[in-house]
Amino acid sequence: MNSPHFHAVIWIDHHLARVFHFNANEEDHKTLHPHNAVLHIHHKVNTIGSGHETLDHVFLREVTAAVATAGAVLILGPGNAKTELMKHISRHDPKLKEKIKGVAAIDHPTDAQILAHARKFFKSEHQLQQR
Repeated sequence: MNSPHFHAVIWIDHHLARVFHFNANEEDHKTLHPHNAVLHIHHKVNTIGSGHETLDHVFLREVTAAVATAGAVLILGPGNAKTELMKHISRHDPKLKEKIKGVAAIDHPTDAQILAHARKFFKSEHQLQQR
């Protein structure tokens, strides 16, 4: 997603990623889905680990590519998908890692709630500009 907007926010879980590029008044939106979507995640008794499937690396690459042109990025989501995305970015895209300004837990918000949260976050970080 090539956008004229400086700021981006990603809301991600194991089923999809909602990516927004935005400024104070406008936004562009894209929804991405993993190629091997996990419908239900169950923990089996007497097994080691969380029972959670890891996210598809192709999906993670698509998500990072969707915010590659952003100047500042916020990552939101429930569970550990946002953490998996950060690990992927740390390993594969150090330039993007420098643009990550925050990671926060937020359950299942509407698009309007995601944007409101991101605009508030960036306004407190530095003035959200009309770019």
